[in-house]
Amino acid sequence: MAGCVVALVLVSAGCSGDDKTPGGRDGSGAPQADKSTVAVTAPAAEATDVAASTDVTYTSEDPANTSVELKAADGEAVQGTIDKDVKVFRPLQALTWGMKYTVTVTGTASGDKSGTATSSFTVMKKPAKQVRVMSFLGDDQTVGVGMPLIVRFGRDIPEDYRADVERRMTVTATPAQEGTWHWTSPTEVHYRPKEFWEPRTEISYRVPLAGVPLDDGWYGRSDLTVNVTIGRSFVMTVDNKTKQMTVKQDGEVVKTIPVSLGQKKYPSSSGTMVVIEKKRKTVFDTLDEFPEGEGYRVNIDYAQRLTWSGQFIHAAPWSDGEQGRRNVSHGCVNVSMAMGKWLFEQTLMGDPITVSGTEDKLDNGNGWTDWNMSWDDYRKGSALS
Repeated sequence: MAGCVVALVLVSAGCSGDDKTPGGRDGSGAPQADKSTVAVTAPAAEATDVAASTDVTYTSEDPANTSVELKAADGEAVQGTIDKDVKVFRPLQALTWGMKYTVTVTGTASGDKSGTATSSFTVMKKPAKQVRVMSFLGDDQTVGVGMPLIVRFGRDIPEDYRADVERRMTVTATPAQEGTWHWTSPTEVHYRPKEFWEPRTEISYRVPLAGVPLDDGWYGRSDLTVNVTIGRSFVMTVDNKTKQMTVKQDGEVVKTIPVSLGQKKYPSSSGTMVVIEKKRKTVFDTLDEFPEGEGYRVNIDYAQRLTWSGQFIHAAPWSDGEQGRRNVSHGCVNVSMAMGKWLFEQTLMGDPITVSGTEDKLDNGNGWTDWNMSWDDYRKGSALS
């Protein structure tokens, strides 16, 4: 990777004499300009209102031996990367609003003659309309193997702009794993690997949208970088036929837990979900949701949300006698107080649970249902698919 600086702009090369013709003249005696070996092709020379997210493109007869430098008017060099295959310099961060920049491209011509092109341009003033970029996860969190990376935007990203946004977003995982972005709505995009994250994976994801045009005069407000860690593998599976939950940690069965699922009128959903949030104590109030006489308001211990519609894993001491035998809940996964406490102390946000054999199928979007889709279907949600 070549070192660093460059800007967009059209450039012209200087002149010199021709070594083969005395005085630098051709047969007619007219002055002859030296061939330009490099040139800045974008942004145009002395361009104004250039996007802060701009790249610099250039031409070169010898890309492998061409360097690019981009400097701000205050003399500070811009750090970036050079793609020599396509002859593009990409700043690592958005350029400063309203700042003037100078690009210098230096290459080598045939016969070891060097060529230099210099050009200047000015970045647009800070726009009034800017779109916020947010990550659901914060730096240094540890999450489960089923945790999707979630990026949210302050307003809808038009469909025609999503491919450009997605192309800029990067995910670096150690160890490396195949994965893709998937748009769940115009304001939210998720990322998951093909299989569950490998335990203890280190992940860094970056969304560099500062200054990126997002339609109708809107621009990205800032760049975003987040680093997270995947914890141990902790996977729960629930079989309605046996009324048992099997818990595996790092591939080994560590617990088998009797459960009671949703009764036929209020069945639990079959599908793969993940733990969305955890509440040591909470109150379930369904008095306005269910028909008169069927709603309830009850204190709950060790609640772990699985769906937006209100399905949880939680302690339910009132159904101890039914757990492992009969379904009596309103869609939740009921366990004993002791098992509810144990699970609550073991799980991380993003730990997956798969329920099978119930009368109802999980609706995609009812929770973080990224793993409820096949890999092929999930990839179709990418703007670059």
